[in-house]
Amino acid sequence: MTAADLKDIFVAALLKRVGGTRRRWRMVIDDVRVYSLETHLHCNWAVMPSGTIAENAAVERLADELRSSHPIVTS
Repeated sequence: MTAADLKDIFVAALLKRVGGTRRRWRMVIDDVRVYSLETHLHCNWAVMPSGTIAENAAVERLADELRSSHPIVTS
C-alpha cells in the first residue's frame, strides 16, 4: 500500500463517518508522512492534520484504527 492509497482510505472513511467534502478532508490531512522501516518497525507513517479541533480529533481517531490494519506503507 502506498501513502496515496492510505490517504484515499482516510478521506473515504472520514466522509462516511463525519461528512463534509472530499476536498476539505484532503486539505485537513495534507500528506501522509512515510518514515524509514529501519527506525519505525511497527508503523512507518504519520499524519499531521491541520483542521479544526473536531476535524483533527476525527483524523487522529481514524489514524489509531488504521495503524493496526495498515502499519506499513511505501512512499
